[in-house]
Amino acid sequence: MKTNLKKIGVLTSGGDAPGMNAAIRAVVRACVFYDKECVGIYRGYQGLVEGDFTLLGARSVKNIINKGGTFLKSARSKDFMTPEGREKAFYHLKDNEIDALIVIGGDGTFTGASVFNEEFDFPIVGIPGTIDNDINGTDFTIGYDTALNTVVEAIDKIRDTANSHNRLFLVEVMGRNAGDIALNAGIGAGAEEILIPEENLGKDRLVESLSKSRKSGKTSSIVVVSEGDQIGKNIFELAQYIESNLNDYEVRVTVLGHIQRGGSPSCYDRVLASRLGVGAVDVLLANKKDVMVGVKHKKIVVTSFKEAIEGTNEIDWDLLKVADIISI
Repeated sequence: MKTNLKKIGVLTSGGDAPGMNAAIRAVVRACVFYDKECVGIYRGYQGLVEGDFTLLGARSVKNIINKGGTFLKSARSKDFMTPEGREKAFYHLKDNEIDALIVIGGDGTFTGASVFNEEFDFPIVGIPGTIDNDINGTDFTIGYDTALNTVVEAIDKIRDTANSHNRLFLVEVMGRNAGDIALNAGIGAGAEEILIPEENLGKDRLVESLSKSRKSGKTSSIVVVSEGDQIGKNIFELAQYIESNLNDYEVRVTVLGHIQRGGSPSCYDRVLASRLGVGAVDVLLANKKDVMVGVKHKKIVVTSFKEAIEGTNEIDWDLLKVADIISI
């Protein structure tokens, strides 16, 4: 690989996701393998603006592949959103003789990277790390599989209570603009209904479906609701509407929240993070920039930041059909 790169920086930005540590580990060890220096940047873009750097070696990242979160910490930086903040970031990169950057995060992270590249022509490659799985250009993002397993485990426990008290539980899961977590976890946990941003079921249709379920002999029900679903103002307003129009159930709400972000990453996420970490270094050493590495059909692929941010990661409509069929 012909390249002039000698020192590569790595940071994590935005919401944390299980597997970020595994990705950092892969980046660092790939740099060591190719005889390049690797610099860890604490607290994402805020650390970049402040010059909060540390030199990392192969032993610096030992025993972290199994840990959730990110040891480099993460933050959303208002300073980096300003031209003055980005100029400070560029100064610190040059002052520390860092030649290229690998950023691990979601669409906000990639938006910042793309702007920075345009302003300073600085080589940056992105790794998709977000539990929402809402990035175009990759089949899966780091953290998504672990979040699914966390949600399914939680719903399994909630169902025990639902069955014991003949209750209807509305379970809200993360997914601002994408229903992947709700759809897949809902099927995996045997939910009666799944509400996602991509499909507006409607309140009346939902109540009608739940009523049919009750008449068919179901004494309890689980409805999985993506946080971005538009069927009501929020999940609590939806619960009130159901209670007002369906007297057969006691309705309870559970918001899983940030529990979905934590925990030890699954084997799949560890392997995915490792592949993408090494892939990101390979892409930089091939003199590519302003791109994200992802996995499509089990192969490493490259997508421009613009396409990754602006493109649409389509929901699997076949899975919606499966959900409808097996929930009767």
